[in-house]
Amino acid sequence: MKHIVAGIVAHVDAGKTTLSEALLYQTGALKQLGRVDNQDAFLDTDTLEKQRGITIFSHQATFETQDLTVTLLDTPGHVDFASQTEQVLSVLDYAILVISATDGIQGYTRTLWRLLAHYQVSTFIFINKMDVCRFTKVELLQQLQQTFSSGCLDFSETLTAETLEAIALQDETVLETFLATGQITTATLQQMIQQRQLFPCYFGTALKLTGIETLLAGLQQYTATKIRQPEFGAKVFKITHDAKGERLTWLRLTGGTLQPKAVLIGTQKVNQIRQYNGLKFEVLPKATAGTICTIPGLTDTYAGQGLGFETDGHKPLIQPVLTYGLIPKGQDIHHCLTVLRQLEDEDPQLHVSWSEQIQEIQVQLMGAVQLEILQQLLLERFDLDVDFSAGSILYQETITQAVEGVGHFEPLRHYAEVHLLLQPLPAGSGLVFDNQCSLEVLPHNWQQQVLTNLKAKTQLGVLVGAPLTDVKITLVGGKGSNVHSVGGDFREATWRAVRQGLMLLKQTAHCQLLEPWYQFRLEVTQDQVGRAMNDIQRMHGHFEPPEVQPDKTTVSLIGEAPVSEMQDYAQAVYAYTHGQGQLECVVTGYQPCHNAEAVITTAQYDPVGDLENTPDSVFCAHGAGYPVAWDQVPQTAHCPYTYSAADLKKLGN
Repeated sequence: MKHIVAGIVAHVDAGKTTLSEALLYQTGALKQLGRVDNQDAFLDTDTLEKQRGITIFSHQATFETQDLTVTLLDTPGHVDFASQTEQVLSVLDYAILVISATDGIQGYTRTLWRLLAHYQVSTFIFINKMDVCRFTKVELLQQLQQTFSSGCLDFSETLTAETLEAIALQDETVLETFLATGQITTATLQQMIQQRQLFPCYFGTALKLTGIETLLAGLQQYTATKIRQPEFGAKVFKITHDAKGERLTWLRLTGGTLQPKAVLIGTQKVNQIRQYNGLKFEVLPKATAGTICTIPGLTDTYAGQGLGFETDGHKPLIQPVLTYGLIPKGQDIHHCLTVLRQLEDEDPQLHVSWSEQIQEIQVQLMGAVQLEILQQLLLERFDLDVDFSAGSILYQETITQAVEGVGHFEPLRHYAEVHLLLQPLPAGSGLVFDNQCSLEVLPHNWQQQVLTNLKAKTQLGVLVGAPLTDVKITLVGGKGSNVHSVGGDFREATWRAVRQGLMLLKQTAHCQLLEPWYQFRLEVTQDQVGRAMNDIQRMHGHFEPPEVQPDKTTVSLIGEAPVSEMQDYAQAVYAYTHGQGQLECVVTGYQPCHNAEAVITTAQYDPVGDLENTPDSVFCAHGAGYPVAWDQVPQTAHCPYTYSAADLKKLGN
């Protein structure tokens, strides 16, 4: 039997869970076909999912067709739960991207496509709801090819000579063979799909089971089991708690085998191996490579963790953009914090934090729907009736010019000096760390301490104290003492060097505040489009020329606008369109803040007064340490600077 792990991903209401249900029913895994609107779908197991008719958490099921076994992972479709979907992508062999034929390619569908490309997930496409489609097959394929890839081709019927030629055009070697023989083998097609050169497209209506057999036949014919490593390796992709409160670690074995009593982390042993199918599970005597399994009772695991030969995954691309403060409404605030820590264990992107100064718990979220679900979750699972303050924007900071920052830490009997080059990077790069320091200047162990400490905490900007991003930080110089330097000294010097460099850039107006922006699609009637365009301009957004829809009465506006301006606009649209307008928003990333001066003034952040992130240094004279302000460090530093002002200007550009 071939065995693959496939995930179903889609924009909300595209019919993702309905397709999952149809696949399970068609293959005999389900005896009765459930429906989302009847609240009896097999994979919508949570009470909140049944009530709302949307998938909130990822779920697992298994089905077989001919000689193919599929472990199916159903994922959330609402953009507010994109982090749950992203957790799953790293363990998939294949994805089935579901697109609604009635709506075409929507904003979040584009986000999913970018995520699938980032995680290099081979993808099949199922165009659903063809029974009520306003587009033809040809029009839908053209949309897919123009938006996603020319490799999106119709596999729902016998491959014609025209389709084979289009397939061959995706790869020069395949084209040469096709021109010589007029054929393309199944093995070649499998390989092209695995390499994301081909994206087979199927059409149907999951609710009526049309097109399901064809899709199953395609999965049977065009998927292939990936080569497994003989040594043990696994990726943790999810943490949950069952009805009894037991902690469950969900992982996929990428190599070797796993048996009960095996030591997995530190001294923690595997006490049981479970394989879930909906709410039910069976206990496995062992798990082999390729298996999705669940280990109860482990305490030191986390989503994104690599085990065995696997390394930890990268920072998720989908990050929350709003922060909310918890209003306990008479509840024990410390009990609330304990409960939210458990939910953060399940969804690390909550970023639960406790402010000692204002005695407030803060959480980070994607939007209003996630906030509503969080409140319901706290009430139903933990009997906690709480409220949250109005959401505020999560800003980020970056730089627009290169600088060499210096940190010096020399209290009595301590010594470390660090020189760091800070350079701006393209949007979306995050923080990148490098080392160009000679071992003759700093020994290897001290260099490693600098690089480790750069990653040890969130580096903050100096405008409003927001996280720093899109900056390359390179170790270029420094100094230690064989007698007095210890590890903590380089930690202090490293963090001070980052902040000192940022203060130099702030002085020359080369620090920049970033804010999250939405990509939006707004549909209104023609008589309302003027109002909509004025609103978007007022919100500092921009849009493409209005597009009249096939019904001739509706106009769509596609563009971008700041989250801070548009986050509450859905209510206004509902009001002035009398519930007929549609606004779809997806976070597209961070851009320069449209009202940076006002935000900075309101924040009243004092970077020098932030003692945990001080830009100042400590030097020693006459047997005692003394503080030196950040702007006096260049004259006091012990090591020569690596770069001149002219060099830095070139590097910044």
